[in-house]
Amino acid sequence: MKVLRPEDLHLKLPVKMGTDDVEEGALKQIYNLANFPYAFRHVAIMPDVHQGYGMPIGGVLATKEVIIPNAVGVDIGCGMVALPTDLSIDDLNIDTIKRLFGFIRKSIPVGFNHHKKRQDKEYMPPVEYEMPIVKREYEKAYYQVGTLGGGNHFIEIQKDKNDNNRIWIMVHSGSRNIGKQVADNYNKIAREFIKKNYPDISPKWDLACLPLDSKEGKNYQAEMEYCIAFAYKNRKLMMNRIIDSFIKVGFSREPFRNNMSRMINIAHNYASLENHFDHNVIVHRKGATRAQSGEIGIIPGSQGTVSFITEGLGNEESFKSCSHGAGRTMGRKQAQRTLDLQKEVKRLNDQGIIHSIRGIRDLDEAPSAYKNIDVVLENQKDLVRIKHRLTPLAVVKG
Repeated sequence: MKVLRPEDLHLKLPVKMGTDDVEEGALKQIYNLANFPYAFRHVAIMPDVHQGYGMPIGGVLATKEVIIPNAVGVDIGCGMVALPTDLSIDDLNIDTIKRLFGFIRKSIPVGFNHHKKRQDKEYMPPVEYEMPIVKREYEKAYYQVGTLGGGNHFIEIQKDKNDNNRIWIMVHSGSRNIGKQVADNYNKIAREFIKKNYPDISPKWDLACLPLDSKEGKNYQAEMEYCIAFAYKNRKLMMNRIIDSFIKVGFSREPFRNNMSRMINIAHNYASLENHFDHNVIVHRKGATRAQSGEIGIIPGSQGTVSFITEGLGNEESFKSCSHGAGRTMGRKQAQRTLDLQKEVKRLNDQGIIHSIRGIRDLDEAPSAYKNIDVVLENQKDLVRIKHRLTPLAVVKG
């Protein structure tokens, strides 16, 4: 990882960078992280980095004494599940996949849509602590669990050509509105807190924090953990509905049941208490995935490129982390303004991918809006090793 040294850039801490491809807005946010008074040891930046709110997506920040809601983000617990099946590409054809995705779209609401019926209680994590925001949003969440959401969230059917064209199912989604409500509430509280207690933290940085031992800090941690659990339940319910859709087009349940114990689940927006360099610290991962030694992870590409199942190498320089995806190379509005719709559609059609680009508004999720996933993986070969390379067959985008 490239090192930005404090003496060269007037920073309090060094920055360890996984790439040179960093936009100006993200670079300013990185400098703010390195000057944050409670940051620990160094800042780690993953190769998929791009500008976010306060902290760039693809950033890893360890702190002592405080926790930063904006360094987790509004989609708390956002992440992915991936399931290998006993099916191969020979078991599917275009017509079957189209029928399959018809059932998937009927059973899994996307975008701002929710279920019309209240979902089963088994898919709602129990509320065990003082959680004012979760309790306020709890009933609404019954209708949101098992929904995809918007943006870059996706459902994808993939094949592993190096494993007899084995079929995989991958889902990317988060904690829906309940996570946003928790994030917005505690970021607002933190803003007021730093005005009174932390004059050395600029409000312009959007890195307002809460003391770990304060009531507000403890409440945020409890509600954040709830949102992480909810996000996993959300992805798990969608996976079950996808399997049900396979059954509806004529498959048995066996190709899926045999592999449920192998389903991978990872989150990439959260903060956790961990020990690094012999210190207990809060590690904030915003668009970054934990990659402890031997830990299995998921790094997706765009809907027109491969995704990867990886194994962590436990590199301490990244606080045992890796990228959460390819990373954007342009903003959503910029993609809609500048990309050529016909070229993007042709690129996906030529690969035989059943995709989600229908009009100009969909260009924000075109492959050209993202960095080259192979370059991103090459830039973090000291963080993870590749176990499976998965090629997309069909995708539903939020």
